[in-house]
Amino acid sequence: MMWLMTSRSNDALEFKVKVVAVYGTLSDLLSVASSKLGIKATSVYNGKGGLIDDIALIRDDDVLFVCEGEPFIDPQTDSKLPEGLSGSHTDWLTLNVGGRYFTTTRSTLVNKEPDSMLAHMFKDKGVLEEARFFGIDSLIEHLEVAIKNSQPPEDHSPISRKEFVRFLLATPTKSELRCQGLNFSGADLSRLDLRYINFKMANLSRCNLAHANLCCANLERADLSGSVLDCANLQGVKMLCSNAEGASLKLCNFEDPSGLKANLEGANLKGVDMEGSQMTGINLRVATLKNAKLKNCNLRGATLAGTDLENCDLSGCDLQEANLRGSNVKGAIFEEMLTPLHMSQSVR
Repeated sequence: MMWLMTSRSNDALEFKVKVVAVYGTLSDLLSVASSKLGIKATSVYNGKGGLIDDIALIRDDDVLFVCEGEPFIDPQTDSKLPEGLSGSHTDWLTLNVGGRYFTTTRSTLVNKEPDSMLAHMFKDKGVLEEARFFGIDSLIEHLEVAIKNSQPPEDHSPISRKEFVRFLLATPTKSELRCQGLNFSGADLSRLDLRYINFKMANLSRCNLAHANLCCANLERADLSGSVLDCANLQGVKMLCSNAEGASLKLCNFEDPSGLKANLEGANLKGVDMEGSQMTGINLRVATLKNAKLKNCNLRGATLAGTDLENCDLSGCDLQEANLRGSNVKGAIFEEMLTPLHMSQSVR
């Protein structure tokens, strides 16, 4: 992570500050800076005014200055240094030690020797801890408010396809990408290779995942309501207790030739359209499929014990050796079966 800062020269200096992740090439960084700061970034400088020409020169927590072609301006000489940086770990400090002055950055004092007295004095919450130690209640309240107000606002905006593709390209193909709890609502993720990604508890509502490869992906407790997953590869997918109400999963492939079974136990699949999907051996135990369309699906050997199949259209399905013990089949349609119905347990 790093700080990006830019200034524009009118009658006075106006600073903008953003915190961004560094990845890819210098061109990618300039593109991100342009988007985040609302400018056309052409150059990047370090804190001492050195021109950055290679992203390898950037380190964690660096403060970078981005411009549109104007000369470098040292913010330390300007009285309008943005408040967002005034208390950060990257601002400059001058210490008077026995009459001699030493200039260093706050990060040097805090990170190099984190257990030292200097580190405790200059880290963000050092003052608050001291106020609590000495019981200065009136100061504690003001400090807590100041610290809360200094924190950047949380960004809950959905991740776009462009942003996500950048992360995918920067991640090795054999590494599991952690996307737990992230917001992808409404994103177009169609035809992407999303194998083995951890989407646990992620918001994927109204997403376009058609033709995507979600083999062995973790979608446990994820929100897939209203999403389109037509023709997606869902071999070995984990969708325990996920919410896919109203989603479209037509012609999906849940069947793994190696024997790894897809697990949708306890999932909310009300009103889903799964027509023509391959679901041999799938685990739909205690899932809710009320009013779902499973016409012409391959459910051979599927676990449907305790599943709510009320008003579910199962016409043309292959249910050989399927376990329907304790399932609710009230109003379910079993017409035009392609093969005789053989179940390991009786239907109630």
